[in-house]
Amino acid sequence: MSFEIGTDEEPQHWHDDVDAPVGSRLNWLRAAVLGANDGIVSTAGVVMGVAGATSDEGAILLAGVAALTAGAISMAAGEYVSVSTQRDSERSILKLEATELERMPETEFDELVTMYEEKGLSAETARRVAEELTEHDALRAHAEVEFGIDPDELTNPWHAAWASLVAFTVGALVPLLVLALLPASVRVPLTVVVVAVALAVTGAISAQLGFSNKPRAVLRNVTGGLLAMGVTYVIGMLFGTHIV
Repeated sequence: MSFEIGTDEEPQHWHDDVDAPVGSRLNWLRAAVLGANDGIVSTAGVVMGVAGATSDEGAILLAGVAALTAGAISMAAGEYVSVSTQRDSERSILKLEATELERMPETEFDELVTMYEEKGLSAETARRVAEELTEHDALRAHAEVEFGIDPDELTNPWHAAWASLVAFTVGALVPLLVLALLPASVRVPLTVVVVAVALAVTGAISAQLGFSNKPRAVLRNVTGGLLAMGVTYVIGMLFGTHIV
């Protein structure tokens, strides 16, 4: 994908039109895209597997609803736990770093100078930068350079959890509604088509929001989703005589 990039005469940054900071944007984007894709693929896989085993509409819908409910809760809980763990780690790192700055400020200052030298600054420039940043906010300077942590932008577990919950539910409703509304004669092939389109859309949206290549994202999403559906449908057909 392309973005408008200017020149020195007419400056234009590619990220000027981005509303949120890229770091936080990618955080919720990851949760939302993962949730939507998981909702579409996992629910479609479940209902296609059951559809391959039986034509009982009630059983298919029940399986779909169960997959949606369990999946949405699981995704939200998983995101909350994992992001909370990351946030706790970030807070612990900041606390330890603050203690080091209090107990051995000179050692920490020399460490900061060394890190800037390793980034390519001259010894004199590195020392001057370290002095100015230490005077402004020593903890922030060390946290960003040493650990890539912004003390004011710690990861938010609730954002990730809600993004996953909502995205998974929306994604899961796609195959579920198709199976519920379509007659049995065209249920399976049209479900495949609709799910493929939905995965293409989520792939394109994720690429648009994440500044990446659209065709590659679309191909990756659609291929993985169709593969999962095909495998579960075949398994359902193989064991269908025992389920009916």
